[in-house]
Amino acid sequence: MATTPPVSAAARATWPALPYEDWKDTYATLHMWTQIVGKVRLAWTPAVNHTWQVPFYVTARGLTTSPIPHPARSFEIIFDFVAHELHIETSDDQQEIIRLAPRSVADFYEELMARLVDLGLETRIWTMPVENPNVIRFEQDQIHAAYDREAVERFWAALTPIDRVLKQFRAGFVGKASPVHFFWGGFDLAVTRFSGRPAPPHPGGIPNVGDWVMRDAYSHEVASCGFWPGNADSPAVFYAYAYPEPPGFAEVKVAPAAAFWSTQMKEFLLPYESVRTAQDPAAALLDFCQTTYEAAADRGGWDREALEWRGPRGERTGVR
Repeated sequence: MATTPPVSAAARATWPALPYEDWKDTYATLHMWTQIVGKVRLAWTPAVNHTWQVPFYVTARGLTTSPIPHPARSFEIIFDFVAHELHIETSDDQQEIIRLAPRSVADFYEELMARLVDLGLETRIWTMPVENPNVIRFEQDQIHAAYDREAVERFWAALTPIDRVLKQFRAGFVGKASPVHFFWGGFDLAVTRFSGRPAPPHPGGIPNVGDWVMRDAYSHEVASCGFWPGNADSPAVFYAYAYPEPPGFAEVKVAPAAAFWSTQMKEFLLPYESVRTAQDPAAALLDFCQTTYEAAADRGGWDREALEWRGPRGERTGVR
């Protein structure tokens, strides 16, 4: 009987280091793989406001689409970063498994589509990657083909406590709020709170994304906080922004001390490295989420008394 290999030390570590240069090739490949799987979910899932029908969710072993409502039966696609496998599981107890290993995006795309056909779940997707400039269609991408198991485990190990803290932060709000979800377009994990008021039309301009998508995503005033693993120009960071940006938002002093306002990105940034090396990383991240939200809510005139939960756990939820 096959057994799952033991989890490496990299995956067992909480808040591991995530230097971009150490895993940039694997990161680029995995990003495209998640976009392919995400577009499968997009093809079958009924549209929801703010495009909330498309993200993934962090699991105890990786990322999942959650059940996808195909006309014949439901199915789910799971990235298992412990066994390094992609699972396609159906509601009538069928399963296909694809090994995650060094292979091109084109090869991954071809095999995934073939496995879906084998399961009676043939799916057509738009094969152009989104939210990235200078992209290659999935079926033509022979360039991105790296897969470093330990690097992927470190990434998943970082997502796990971040997901936990963002869920704690979300729990302190009774107004409309998003789930904590992983957007495969930008490759970021985020949670968003809403004031309840309409927002001005978003200007759009995101690569390979229709402006109508962004206008729907930001149809109402938001304060959002999340994590992005970075790129060649920026190390991994936590971010927080408000749309529309209220007057004076950028001038507010937020916590912890390492947080700063980026005039280029128009959002507050907090280096992941400063959080992971803090005495209490979870508390540092929760402070960032809370103080940036308060800056948006106070400067934006949100009805905080009505929107925030003050229950038996105190004025705001802490990380236990």
